[in-house]
Amino acid sequence: MVAIISTFPNIFVQVFLVGTWLGVILIFAEVLNRFAKVDPEVSRKVVHIGTGNVILLAWWLQIPAWVGIMAGILSAAIALISYRFPILPSVNSVGRKSLGTFFYAVSIGILIGCFWFLKQPQYAALGILIMAWGDGLAAVIGQNFGKHPYQVWGMKKSWEGSLTMCLVSYIICSLILLAVQGNIWQTWVVAIPVALGATALETLSKVGIDNLTVPLGSAALCFVLNQFL
Repeated sequence: MVAIISTFPNIFVQVFLVGTWLGVILIFAEVLNRFAKVDPEVSRKVVHIGTGNVILLAWWLQIPAWVGIMAGILSAAIALISYRFPILPSVNSVGRKSLGTFFYAVSIGILIGCFWFLKQPQYAALGILIMAWGDGLAAVIGQNFGKHPYQVWGMKKSWEGSLTMCLVSYIICSLILLAVQGNIWQTWVVAIPVALGATALETLSKVGIDNLTVPLGSAALCFVLNQFL
């Protein structure tokens, strides 16, 4: 308890920086939604990608695990409330049933809780960033340039979107592993099954559950592979 109390001034600074980043992202998305009148999906993806990058701040600032877990719980609660009340129209006004925002917050809390405890925060960052950038850009590319559609369990997908998900996932995984473990063969090889697995999970997931399965699955797969290779 004494140790926790002694770190409060530093924690306040960390939380302020993270909160400022999230606030800027949400305000920007709300401005796009309310005044620029962009497609709701656009403002949602701004939040999706922008908030995902907060994991890099948490990693860089070495935010304590309990702070990340509490933030995940609070964000999940706000997400659930916003489905009932229009708190965040830029996030939930896409005209389709999805618990994606809730699952997103849950996945951040779980990954921080697990990999901060293991002192391997790179895997938490990897999982969240694959979800943020991979799924975010896949949706943008698929909706705007998807010329080769296919369906899985009644869900409309495109090969362009899926290939974007796979490529972005590979790049993110490779860059994070490169930064942590250097230019070794495992860095480039491990990223291949991680990218393929993330793409498969994104393709097969319904009602926004990919915001849970993709980050958790990607992080877990990368962690396991790195233990045996």
